[in-house]
Amino acid sequence: MTRVSLAALARDLLALARAADTGRIATTVHGGYDRWLRQTLMALRQGEHIHEHPGEVTAHVLHGRVRLVAGRDSWEGRPGDLLVMPERRHRMEAVQDCAFLFTTAR
Repeated sequence: MTRVSLAALARDLLALARAADTGRIATTVHGGYDRWLRQTLMALRQGEHIHEHPGEVTAHVLHGRVRLVAGRDSWEGRPGDLLVMPERRHRMEAVQDCAFLFTTAR
C-alpha cells in the first residue's frame, strides 16, 4: 500500500509552477505508460493552460479554479469538483493558480 498526501503534493507543485518559466508542473502519482491506470497531479499558474486529446480522462480539482474548454462549450471547476473530460479535443485553463489530479485509463 502506498499513501500520498495530495494536499501536500499540490501545495509543493503550486510553488514550483509559480516559479517555472512555463507556469506549469506535473508529476505522476500512480501508474504510468505500462499500467492501465495513470494519475498525474498537475499545477498551473493563473492564465496558463494545457491541451488534451480525446480519451477517458477525469480531473479532480484540488486547489484554485479551472475552466475546461471543448469547442464552444466550457465548464468551471472548483476544489472538490470532478470534471469528466469530453470525448473530443479540449484544454484546461487556470482561472486562478490551480492544482488538479488527472486520471486516465489506457
